[in-house]
Amino acid sequence: MEGKKRPVKLSVHPSRGLVDEKFTVLVQNVPPGFQLTVHALHQCEDGHSWHAFGHYTADSTGAVNVAEDLSLGGTYSGVEQMGLLWSLRPVPGSKPGLRLRKMNVQTPMEVTVSVFRGHQTEGFEDQGPLVSVVVERWYMAPGVCRIPVTEGGLTATLFLPSASGLFPGILDLWGGGGRLVEYRAALLASRGFASLALDYMTPKISLETGQMVENEYFETAFRVLQQHPQVLSSRMAIVGLSLGSSVAFQLMIYSQVIKLRCAVCISGSHVQPAGGSVKQTLDYLSRNSGNTCFNEKNELICRDLVLPIPTDPKLKADVGQLRCPLLLVVGEDDQNWAVSESAVDMKQMMEQAGNSHLLTVLSYPNAGHLIEPPYSPHTRSSNFRSSVDNSFVVLKTLWGGETVEHSRAQEDAWRKILTFFRENLYGRGSALVSNL
Repeated sequence: MEGKKRPVKLSVHPSRGLVDEKFTVLVQNVPPGFQLTVHALHQCEDGHSWHAFGHYTADSTGAVNVAEDLSLGGTYSGVEQMGLLWSLRPVPGSKPGLRLRKMNVQTPMEVTVSVFRGHQTEGFEDQGPLVSVVVERWYMAPGVCRIPVTEGGLTATLFLPSASGLFPGILDLWGGGGRLVEYRAALLASRGFASLALDYMTPKISLETGQMVENEYFETAFRVLQQHPQVLSSRMAIVGLSLGSSVAFQLMIYSQVIKLRCAVCISGSHVQPAGGSVKQTLDYLSRNSGNTCFNEKNELICRDLVLPIPTDPKLKADVGQLRCPLLLVVGEDDQNWAVSESAVDMKQMMEQAGNSHLLTVLSYPNAGHLIEPPYSPHTRSSNFRSSVDNSFVVLKTLWGGETVEHSRAQEDAWRKILTFFRENLYGRGSALVSNL
């Protein structure tokens, strides 16, 4: 082929960037009309491999631009600039129930982008690519400072932006799976916010005592963040996902310590014992465990745990008491929490209390539970460490969502979350953004 005289050229720009930034993949020096497959391969920290690929036909100049040209098939189709990331899936033969998450944010997510002859769908490991390049995607921008935090019995990590000066503070709460999950906080710091990632399900203090943390644990974390010399103490926020949203509702409504400028709650519900602890919330959900079911794939569906939405005010966080802007992010195909019904009830409660002007709801059709930073691979179901009777069991859990729509939701929601934080914590138009 002509490529023997003129080597096939592959470029990815930028080849090093933040995970929420787009890149452009350009293939050149192939014959016009040449059929090729652009393939992405990533080996994650647990040793499992993920891949994605699109089928393309070179234009009259012998080029393919993934940002502009149609994928005719593969793990995604159509014009999808970032399809090589958001459609990543475990390679054939992988262990079932995998979920791709970056646990060490001090290293990049490395993706090998390759070009193969023809429209290939399998056997990539058995054939040599025409050309390959390695792409780095980071959660931490250069200069972002990562500081482990143990004071006050905390298991946490503080991330500070690379620039000098003072920054708003965001307390970052993930869901009920436990462990210290840092990647969203690292990315928020890369976008100009001091962020504290907090483990509250499996912190060292709980492992030592066998007891779940009380609400004072979160207040300690808030104070540690608020009192840091590089944090603007009057410009504080919380972001929570799933059970982390439940905790956020308790803190922003009932805590006398935690005073917020704004809050973001993703894929969560206000249904829980009003003013209760994490343990009380989990005990309440456990009592409703008869509402769960399994589908034909033996995947656990938990969305009915809080249905029907209670009318008893003692079983709901009183969002009518909120005094700061709240952004709710809702996936309408969430199979883990009844987020759509919860959002409707919260809106009604806030309308009755006269504070509905503080509420913004982002609702996404065919999006599931795990609404993460942009271009994260969609996980419809995965193995999940669930808390049952004060211990953890692993269950195959259905999260919901359709890949394309869910990926669109992640991109749109992240952009609007950043805008929401900038407007409420910095003031409109004054956001600081750090890039690689």
